[in-house]
Amino acid sequence: MDLSHSQFETIASTAVVSITLLIAIPVAAAQQTTAGESVRSAVVTRIDTELVIDGSLEESPWRQVPTIGDLIQREPEAGAPPTEQTEVTLLYDQDNLYIGVMAFDSEPERVLASEMSRDARLRADDRIEIVLDTFRDQSNAFRFATNPAGALVDGLVFANGETNDDWDGIWIVRTMQTDEGWSAEFSIPFKTLSFPADDTVWGFNISRTIQRKLEESRWTGAQLQTDFLQISEAGEITNLEDLGQGVALDIRPFVGQTWRHQVTDGKDTIVGKPGLDLFYNITPSLKLSVTANTDFGETEVDARQINLTRFSIFFPEKRSFFLQDAGVFNFATTGIDPPGGIPDTGAEVFPFFSRRIGLLGGQEVPLDFGAKLTGKVGRTEIGMLDVRTGDASAVDASNVFVGRVKQNFLAQSYVGALVTAGNPGSPALSSTMGVDVRLATADFLGTDRNVVVNAFGIKSNDEGISTNNASYGFGAHYPNDKFMAQVLWREIQGNFDPAVGFVQRSNVRMLRLGGSFNPRPNQATGIQQMQHDVFYTRFTNLDNGLVETSNLYVTMFDWHLNSGDSIHSLFDANITYERLFEPFEISKGVVLPAGEYRFTPWRIMFMTAQKRRLHGRVGFNFGNFWSGTAKVVETVVTYNLPPRFSISLNTNQTFASLPEGDFIARIFSSQINYSVSPFVSFSNLIQFDNRSENLGLQSRVRWTIEPGNEVFFVFGQGWIQEQGPDRGYSFRRQDSKLATKIQYTFRF
Repeated sequence: MDLSHSQFETIASTAVVSITLLIAIPVAAAQQTTAGESVRSAVVTRIDTELVIDGSLEESPWRQVPTIGDLIQREPEAGAPPTEQTEVTLLYDQDNLYIGVMAFDSEPERVLASEMSRDARLRADDRIEIVLDTFRDQSNAFRFATNPAGALVDGLVFANGETNDDWDGIWIVRTMQTDEGWSAEFSIPFKTLSFPADDTVWGFNISRTIQRKLEESRWTGAQLQTDFLQISEAGEITNLEDLGQGVALDIRPFVGQTWRHQVTDGKDTIVGKPGLDLFYNITPSLKLSVTANTDFGETEVDARQINLTRFSIFFPEKRSFFLQDAGVFNFATTGIDPPGGIPDTGAEVFPFFSRRIGLLGGQEVPLDFGAKLTGKVGRTEIGMLDVRTGDASAVDASNVFVGRVKQNFLAQSYVGALVTAGNPGSPALSSTMGVDVRLATADFLGTDRNVVVNAFGIKSNDEGISTNNASYGFGAHYPNDKFMAQVLWREIQGNFDPAVGFVQRSNVRMLRLGGSFNPRPNQATGIQQMQHDVFYTRFTNLDNGLVETSNLYVTMFDWHLNSGDSIHSLFDANITYERLFEPFEISKGVVLPAGEYRFTPWRIMFMTAQKRRLHGRVGFNFGNFWSGTAKVVETVVTYNLPPRFSISLNTNQTFASLPEGDFIARIFSSQINYSVSPFVSFSNLIQFDNRSENLGLQSRVRWTIEPGNEVFFVFGQGWIQEQGPDRGYSFRRQDSKLATKIQYTFRF
């Protein structure tokens, strides 16, 4: 179906209006039913005394101010009092918000803290998590967390539950372990936050996890179907008056230097690169970010993947400039992910994907200049990005612009638009326009249930292409604890190709229907939750109406135990149909002819609790695979010496036997981490895959002198597997690279 520009706009606007009218009434009704309900509230006490941030809560201001009230248990027994007491106290002065937490524990020797590095995941640890909804919009928030070892963990929350964990704010936390448990003392500068200047009320929530008991308690929103990062369930803190942001200017100069040793000629080259990042709050809620001569030498490498499909693999963004405030540019095409283990739809559509800028074929393209304006004006979210890339061997200098606006309404909903201009990989003129709507509530029809509805329409515009260049769709989600349901529909036309976006497959119409039933039996059974999933996905070719792909995924047995172990699952079945319109080389020298294929892989997976010093996961896939059979073995084994050292060994191997030929696809990787303190960490990633025949090592040292002032050392080394019938595991050394980066932040 070909659409003119006017037809596309008509369809997109009609879809948005229709779905809004269809859903807005029940959503509005749900919001109205809860409008009169009380919101848990606490007063933040202003102090004039300077606090020493050392993890101890013995200073008089902490002892003289009332706590915010008891937490409420969410798991394993929703609504019950916690098994261990937690006291939370809130203070502030002109420059900082202070949060003091005393986590009492009757068995302090069993407190768990397995890691202490910056931005540690903390999944296996006792931990405190905090969210601050500074705009009280019930959708966006700052997240801060720590464990008994004092790890600094932070991130941004957007779309009422989506996260950007790569944001690094300037703040400090100190912890202390005692005979009564452990305590944490947070100091968060107001210069680090964005907030409306005239509002004294913020959204707030805090959570405590006791890992050995699989127990979580919260201040508010302690329902099983409510994720902690659902900001709509936060309470509020008041009395935040006369907050200081100074000039609200951060200037961060940096110097990067790269040494490279070339194996072919033995030459060494050293290149220095000074640069500058600048952050300025035009208003307390509107931030300008500028980068010049940007260096990404400290960025972690991508995890290896072997693609056995016909479609592109998605790699996440890891570069700091693009990750800052990335949630503003989030579009309604992604929706809510299904439960763990359920295959992706295979139809990801991103009108803006920042990895298209400054990266070409996995190689870095110089970034000369970039500017970004993000924030809020009233209930309107704004995002504008302009980037100038320099000349590279395979591409000319180019300029890319991205504009995004979201108009929020009700408590968690928005309607938005996005436009891009420019093409980082070609001098041809390119642009993309899109509109989207998100309708959401955490109190559907007066209950404490979540419902999310998304709809979108996007059109790409490239020179010489004016038809068949649109994508549109909708999704409806019921993501709750006992029942989960999902409906997704989208069309991706054959010429749809956003120049700064990402499209996994095109010229298809996709439909996904599915749901989960997840009961929680009596705790005496030893089972925390039982999950049963059924998901059906179908792709239809737009040219001929024939089914390209379909699969029915069934989880028959998925038990999560009170111990933290899980059996996932006996058995997962993935009943698959594939139609090839042309031959497909699935592996080197192994070509599947055009035709129809029906096969059913099965899966068994066991996972041990992450709280154990030695833990891991073993998965085994077997059964039919395309025209033959295949076995897939996946293993992850991790050993911790808390809280400083951990080592993990990961393997993923596919052994395929097809009439067209046999092949083996292997990935081996190992992650070795060591932390001297929460401010000095050493990480090593070793990877090998037999597709590229490349063995790679990246070693990374991160020294945080103090938040905002950091030194990075990153060493990279590759080896290529020798060729020949008797090569075995003999490797030839490739180029070596050592990158250093020093950055210092001046705050005004």
